[in-house]
Amino acid sequence: MQVLALFVFVWLLNEVRGVIRTPLEAFRPSAEIHIRRPDKLPLLPHRRTMQQKSGLKILYQTGMSEEDLPDCRARQVCSKVDLYDSAQPWIERKCRCLGHRPCSSDLSSDDNHTLADKTTLYKTCEPVRRLPKCRYFKDAAWTIFSLPDSNATQQIVNCHCPKSSVTYLLKKLPYTTPSGEQGNQYQFACSPQSRLRCSRKEPCRLFSARRRHEQIDEVNASTICQCPRDHTCPKHHTEPGVLPGVTYVAEDIRTYHGYCMPEPPPDSYRFVGDKD
Repeated sequence: MQVLALFVFVWLLNEVRGVIRTPLEAFRPSAEIHIRRPDKLPLLPHRRTMQQKSGLKILYQTGMSEEDLPDCRARQVCSKVDLYDSAQPWIERKCRCLGHRPCSSDLSSDDNHTLADKTTLYKTCEPVRRLPKCRYFKDAAWTIFSLPDSNATQQIVNCHCPKSSVTYLLKKLPYTTPSGEQGNQYQFACSPQSRLRCSRKEPCRLFSARRRHEQIDEVNASTICQCPRDHTCPKHHTEPGVLPGVTYVAEDIRTYHGYCMPEPPPDSYRFVGDKD
């Protein structure tokens, strides 16, 4: 029995190690777009999942310090700045720029080393002005490479999207490393922002969240449609108008659906002495 239990444990361990966890940017919930809003939507108080702390939290994709990071490849994203929670932005360090050049940690996108997409700023060692402009739906703006046995990814930039556009997953392809390991590459293309109007009970935004470190959640928000007049779409997965969706245990991802909510009425307070 002990030998059998040891065999099963080793088999499960190898199965887990062989799993290539999907980068959150490339994760697409299955069939969630068909879920409809219920007739009554609870109005929950707005909550933030992250504590208010002074200073900027920095995560390292590999190791615990700058010395543990690998050297960046050409046109590789060296840092990812997450501005989803405006009260507590955080940075994930990916790699070190060659020649002791610093990787920008600026929270703005005007440093000539930033590609902005939704609430994320991707920082590069090279100036982004040297990059060509992507064509909608055709060019891969960047490619994310992932490997088994590791949560680390490499994001290589090819071109920059036109203004007021977002990226979407163009295709997923397998690839083999020089050492013979099998991995996946995810290519992202540019698209204009959706102008479609939301139909009744249709979610306007989908959220995918993955816990990264203690109180830090990495969240990817995808806009599906535009709310009708006098309605707004939730921007945060803890805001009123958001319902929990499916939880994908293997990917460690929780999903949420945001629905159009009526805008609050304007203040009706009147001061003493006001005339009709």
